[in-house]
Amino acid sequence: MALELRGITKRFPNVIANDNVSLSVEAGEIVALLGENGAGKTTLMNVLFGLYSPDEGEVVIDGEELELSDPLASIHAGVGMVHQHFMLVPVFTVVENVILGLEPVKGLDWIDRREARNLVKAVSDRYKLAVNPDALVEDLPVGVQQRVEIIKVLVRDARYIIFDEPTAVLTPQEVEEFFEIVRGLKADGKGVIFISHKLNEALEIADRIVVLRDGRSIGEVSPDSATEELLAEMMVGRPVLLTVDKQPATPEDVVLSVKGLVVLDDRAQATVNGVSFEVRSGEIVGIAGVQGNGQSELVESITGIRPSLAGRVTIGGQDVTLNTPREIHEAGVAHVPEDRQESGLILGFTITENMVLDAYYDLPYSTGIRMDWPAATVAAQRLVDEYDVKTTRVDVPVSTLSGGNQQKVIVAREFDRNVRLVIASQPTRGVDVGSIEYIHKRIVEQRDQGAAVLIVSPELDEVTSLSDRVLVMFEGRIVAEFDPTSASTTEIGLAMLGSHASDD
Repeated sequence: MALELRGITKRFPNVIANDNVSLSVEAGEIVALLGENGAGKTTLMNVLFGLYSPDEGEVVIDGEELELSDPLASIHAGVGMVHQHFMLVPVFTVVENVILGLEPVKGLDWIDRREARNLVKAVSDRYKLAVNPDALVEDLPVGVQQRVEIIKVLVRDARYIIFDEPTAVLTPQEVEEFFEIVRGLKADGKGVIFISHKLNEALEIADRIVVLRDGRSIGEVSPDSATEELLAEMMVGRPVLLTVDKQPATPEDVVLSVKGLVVLDDRAQATVNGVSFEVRSGEIVGIAGVQGNGQSELVESITGIRPSLAGRVTIGGQDVTLNTPREIHEAGVAHVPEDRQESGLILGFTITENMVLDAYYDLPYSTGIRMDWPAATVAAQRLVDEYDVKTTRVDVPVSTLSGGNQQKVIVAREFDRNVRLVIASQPTRGVDVGSIEYIHKRIVEQRDQGAAVLIVSPELDEVTSLSDRVLVMFEGRIVAEFDPTSASTTEIGLAMLGSHASDD
């Protein structure tokens, strides 16, 4: 029994997203699918999950050629997908989330909750997922929410399961637990396609690794013979530096000071609760933590996007607690937001327009109400060249760029001035290894030029490799500080879960 994609070609205007790509996964096998942003991974999986119809090629499941016209057809064919961004209703229970669209009923209007609960509990017990069927999803840790997504797939009798960046928001301990779950699925005869940017995880979990580049299949390797360096070179087409190359920090004066900061979330709960820390010129301070522990609200408050309830924020000794985002920007703060498409870019605007979003109202781009578009175009082209943004023209919508190149547009715009403080939230979220290398290099350059740098990321490897000091945030508080050159990922990971190695 096997799932096969044979010679899949999918064209869009001006681009061939998949060019004669073939991929297979057998029952009881884990196949890792790697590739840069824009390599064609998502398109290929959308073909398999019925969201796109291929222009050429065929999908064969267990020897039968199928036309997967929509996701429901794929689900009926035994294909399930666990998305990177969970498709859950926070205020519903686990059972209610699992049976959405699959409600067992008595008569016409009555949902048989006992049958649904028994179904969820049976799947949870069988695969050792340890999920309480009656728990509210909003009360569950991220790792358990992911298990709910897995249960949703399994109760629909999926035999082939796609995991899209499944470890992006998990701690090291949760990653190991997740891998045990995946191995259990394999042992039960499920075929698994594992999409990831994390090369070490592909080497650890996969039976085979398939690499895409520019819409084509570059090759297939065995984890037993492959290395991270080989995989990165296959993905990018050149050797890639996988470690952050930086000298020891030489911290000087305090640039950012946060004292007793209290910030409310959208539900009026104190999600940042008395946070205090400092960041000095010439150092990178990383904040590690599982998403949802107040990091987003902390960054929004420091950058003027979200008001604080109490506490004080100073930049270069100046109180900016009540300042607007523009005032904080003009104080020399570069902000790389965690969601580039929602907060960092206007997707319908051109690259040029996005490059001047934070300076369009002033010289050299405008005098009064009149924009100097030729000057803006010249500046945008310079930044595209300097920051290696892959595009044919600067007058195309920024939405046409890959995720990595969109992120480079933001980094170029924010760093192209005299910066005294960099605040980067998940700076390489959803970005491929080539762009990660480049963005990390630019961040270190800012530190070496004397800027203070604050990095916030749930990616523990990123925080420890970039940072000179690591602070851990849990339930709205700073609960620990580590020297990344001496602390283990286990110690930091346990602190991210609210405990320490000595307590285990």
